[in-house]
Amino acid sequence: MRAVKGSILLCRIVVHRATLLDRSGQNIESQKIIIGILVKKITLFSDGSALGNPGPGGYGVVLRFGDVEKELSGSEAHTTNNRMELLGAIEGLRALKEPCEVEIVSDSSYVVKGINEWLDSWIQRDFKKVKNPDLWRAYIEAAKPHKIKAVWVRGHDGHEENERCDRLAREAAQTMKDSLE
Repeated sequence: MRAVKGSILLCRIVVHRATLLDRSGQNIESQKIIIGILVKKITLFSDGSALGNPGPGGYGVVLRFGDVEKELSGSEAHTTNNRMELLGAIEGLRALKEPCEVEIVSDSSYVVKGINEWLDSWIQRDFKKVKNPDLWRAYIEAAKPHKIKAVWVRGHDGHEENERCDRLAREAAQTMKDSLE
């Protein structure tokens, strides 16, 4: 059983009208030219929680683009903390509908090191002896269109967005636990 709520952020392409002139300065033609793709820089804060390990769990995500923020949360009935930490990052990426530059901020060294250090070697050995290969494969799919960097922050240390994600994750996990009783 999985519950998910949240919204979507979009990226966009910039198009300008250009006038082409010949050598004498005469207007040849006016046309639209794609100047380039403006890739939005998104910060994806995420956290996971499991009540029991394994047990009911949840994740919380805050997506930020400039001054605009969206919250996401979801839960599973029987999971682990690491699965919820990783699922938060995956669901945050899935909410983005166009390629973006994404900074994933997490208090999970499993997620941050997995993304920044270990993933290439896991892929090379086809995820043999790797925990949660299903989610790592889902991460790879969700991450494909994006440029991603993961950053670790200390958990429960007053980091405002990490604390918000932690609350969202714990609330989603508790809601799932209550629904199972």
